[in-house]
Amino acid sequence: MAKIILIYGASGSGKSRSLKNLDASQYALINVMGKELPFKSTKPYKVTTDYSVVKQSLLDYAQKTDTIVIDDAGYLITDQFMAGHAAGKGNAIFELYNSMADNFYRMIRFIKTELPPEKIVYIFMLEDIDEFGFIKPKTIGKMLDDKVNIPGLFTIVLRAMKKDNKYIFRTQGTGFDVTKSPEEMFSAEEIDNDLKLVNDAIKGYYKW
Repeated sequence: MAKIILIYGASGSGKSRSLKNLDASQYALINVMGKELPFKSTKPYKVTTDYSVVKQSLLDYAQKTDTIVIDDAGYLITDQFMAGHAAGKGNAIFELYNSMADNFYRMIRFIKTELPPEKIVYIFMLEDIDEFGFIKPKTIGKMLDDKVNIPGLFTIVLRAMKKDNKYIFRTQGTGFDVTKSPEEMFSAEEIDNDLKLVNDAIKGYYKW
């Protein structure tokens, strides 16, 4: 079973930046919105908002590399919403939200069940802060969140942050967010914003 890791954070918090120290030949990138990486790179990537293309790309990439990144994954939900909400009302809106939840859930299940073992897939998403100050991955709102609890699908959820002018990952929650990771996987509650470091820690923890 592949390991799937959620990394969430505000825009500019260093999610994509964390790829900088990974050897470009050692990972594959699905770049949902086709956004340029925030550092000099000639890394090729797949641009798509189509879940079927995402799944096929995951299968293809898994034959070539142990690490795959889906950047801006939340826009898979946004794109489906923008394509479908204008034409719907009443029951059609509920059906749209059901479909959005189903598609994202099934993508996560696909990664866990269809990809070979000892593969790591990172899902990058923006964060959202509710009226009570609780921080979680950004979706399309409460109606979707009630249908699928996205953080609950992951064992490892890291929060990208910029603190004291330094980019970091939080590895454990504060009580006001959904951050979590297994005990002793990481060396501290705050680590460098470096996906190579994260990758090595995960492989070491599972003795790969």
